[in-house]
Amino acid sequence: MSKSLSNSKNRDRLKKSSFALPEQEKYPIPDIEHARNALARVAQHGSDAEKKKVRAAVEKKYPSLKKDG
Repeated sequence: MSKSLSNSKNRDRLKKSSFALPEQEKYPIPDIEHARNALARVAQHGSDAEKKKVRAAVEKKYPSLKKDG
């Protein structure tokens, strides 16, 4: 995919399942590049609860991004 999701039209086309926090439509993870970005953004700006949820969603969708230890 690797489209810019800062464009609202592109974000609106995503399914809710393409977000790490689907109820809020935050942290889009439609591909592995966006998943890595979601992890970086939540590390900077997310609450502890958001960090856990985003990490779990990313690892479920992209097992290769599982954090060691």
